[in-house]
Amino acid sequence: MKNSKVYFGMFTALALIFSYVESLIPFHIGIPGVKLGLANLIIVISMYKMEKKQVYLLAITRVILAGFIFGNLFSIIYSLAGSLLSLLVMYMFKKNGKFSILGISMAGGVFHNIGQLLVAIIVLQSLNLIYYASVLMISGVITGMIIGIVSSEVIKRIQKICL
Repeated sequence: MKNSKVYFGMFTALALIFSYVESLIPFHIGIPGVKLGLANLIIVISMYKMEKKQVYLLAITRVILAGFIFGNLFSIIYSLAGSLLSLLVMYMFKKNGKFSILGISMAGGVFHNIGQLLVAIIVLQSLNLIYYASVLMISGVITGMIIGIVSSEVIKRIQKICL
């Protein structure tokens, strides 16, 4: 892929900017772990513009850098679990060929929350956290839908750019 390092750097910077912007938005509904996931917009777009290996590296880089800048070690662990599970599922849906960007992003939102919930259950050693699952699934669908719609529109508009 031509200039892949440049695009990797650009997507990393954009993901960090979106992580910062999200940290400024007062979006609290009283359930830990529910957030908009603006940086995931860059991950979804990169799935359609970069090689798979680079997208995984981008996701890991984004989580680690954003965690050290805006979070802490626990936020890195939770985000990494959610991001990697989400990306795995999104690639499975994409490979299937029957899902749109919207469907892929919604699945990503749901499985991001599942990954984080599984880590929380392990770290806190409490199966009672499973009661959060329904709220986290609904929020994953909603935020995944928003990210999917925006991603689809961005990809339409950058089709002429050779990534």
